Amino acid sequence: MSNTTPLRIIISGGGTGGHIFPAVAIANELRRRYPDAAILFVGANGRMEMTRVPEAGYDIVGLDISGLQRRLTPQNLLFPVKVFRSVRKAGKLIEEFLPDAVVGVGGYASAPVLLAAASRAVPSLIQEQNSYAGLVNKLLSRRVGRICVAYDGMEKFFPADKIVLTGNPVRAEIEGGDRAEALQFFGLDPAKKTLLVVGGSLGARTLNLATAAALPRLQAAGVQLLWQTGKLYFPEAETQAAPYAADGLHALEFIRRMDLAYAAADVVVSRAGALSVSELCLTGKASILVPSPNVAEDHQTKNALALMNKGAAVLITDEHAPERLYDEALRLLADPERQQQLQTRVRELARPNATTAIVDELLKLIKV
Repeated sequence: MSNTTPLRIIISGGGTGGHIFPAVAIANELRRRYPDAAILFVGANGRMEMTRVPEAGYDIVGLDISGLQRRLTPQNLLFPVKVFRSVRKAGKLIEEFLPDAVVGVGGYASAPVLLAAASRAVPSLIQEQNSYAGLVNKLLSRRVGRICVAYDGMEKFFPADKIVLTGNPVRAEIEGGDRAEALQFFGLDPAKKTLLVVGGSLGARTLNLATAAALPRLQAAGVQLLWQTGKLYFPEAETQAAPYAADGLHALEFIRRMDLAYAAADVVVSRAGALSVSELCLTGKASILVPSPNVAEDHQTKNALALMNKGAAVLITDEHAPERLYDEALRLLADPERQQQLQTRVRELARPNATTAIVDELLKLIKV
């Protein structure tokens, strides 16, 4: 690449906020360093990246690609055709856009783009967010130049000489929320404990059912609640929480000011997606993790175990959450000493410079 030619990068992947937010963070860091850089996202048609990425100010092209279903379906029979067409379209995109490098962040669209890049000798980098590598990234690992990971011990999945421990990119705005501002923003009482419940960008059925059932207990205990339900569950949750609003128990479809939500919270109940775990480490929050059982290779359980085994979080399985979650949450809210222990341990796992480190590795690959 010439010193006078603007940098050209393709970032591929998506499907959930756990893939999209890191991808946008990488793009933002590239744009910060190279304001004239041309950055193109490639996602999967019909997935949330097709709206979220343009909202962040970047162009995106969609591929007609989806995952394999766990049972025999007509969609599975079409899967090889979709992969072939997507790799062919990704190849055309690379030939037209002429990127200096390609970044894959996981999700359906990353595989065709990384395959097309490898076959054209375009430098490429994988950003693996989880402690248990996905099948696609494992298969592609020998064809990419660098693999940025968030956990130790990833050489059991990837060639050791390609691995760099960087941590996961986290939204820059997540840090530094002011507690007083947060309590005022959400209309909360500074004298009461606050519980934050987040089920990921798409919501979480188990967390929502358990939280709805626990509303009377939270009210009786004098605990306030910020409950992010997700779009699907919000109408019912809003009705369920309405009688408790005067006591500071609030159902919210989506929390845009997560910096303030974390700042307000004494304890967080969360799924264990890679993004959520990284945010909890960075914000230093005492947390109870309830891994989703509906993810590939059960990687959320492995993410949660990575924290629990270091005394940095409490783990409750999805199966046991209905009867155990709020016993544990109320016990932890009433135990400041245990909260402090969890906060100290989880902060030790934070990698605040992850985005910078990943972009550094990308630039080394293309010798900028």
